[in-house]
Amino acid sequence: MTHAAVFAHRPLAALPAIRPPAILAKVLSKSKREVRLRQLADHYVQLVARILRNAGTADADIDDDVQRVFIALSNRLDDVRVGAEKAFLVQTALNMAAHSRRAAARRRETLTERPPEVGDIAVGPEEMAERRQVRRTLDQILCAMDADLRAVFVLFEIEEMTTVEIAAILEIPTGTVASRLRRARSDFRERVAMLEGLPKTEVG
Repeated sequence: MTHAAVFAHRPLAALPAIRPPAILAKVLSKSKREVRLRQLADHYVQLVARILRNAGTADADIDDDVQRVFIALSNRLDDVRVGAEKAFLVQTALNMAAHSRRAAARRRETLTERPPEVGDIAVGPEEMAERRQVRRTLDQILCAMDADLRAVFVLFEIEEMTTVEIAAILEIPTGTVASRLRRARSDFRERVAMLEGLPKTEVG
């Protein structure tokens, strides 16, 4: 008797009592969740890192805080509707950065010197040094700004989000976003003027 014939004559009672639809539903559900989380991480990890940095997180803490942001998303993924993930990540990153700043203040830590940036090989050392100085100046100004103004400024001017998107993320009216943005821009110009030693009337 061939192997095929043997299996064909095996009694059905020998098969385990399983319910394939239920098992497949469980496996597919887990798979879809993991795929969704991976896609979100791939798409938004750089955004989260930039927001953490520009919101005042020390460089030494950014990697850990990025992980914490996505762990928070993983824990709440089933509650976050499709399409609202970006808002959740941005808000979580802003909250994480605020916590990081408070912790740094309690520890009396200062921001670490940033490592040299990897630039285009065509960029000379003078231009690279100028870029690093601009980055340090921007970081200094952003860290000195009020947290509410900084959040709106970073999301609008650096991340190029709309006032409607920002309002949804921060859960505030669009009018409040516009008001904070005006104040943030004014504050930013004044701080630039102070750093450069210019009268306020000569800036912006």
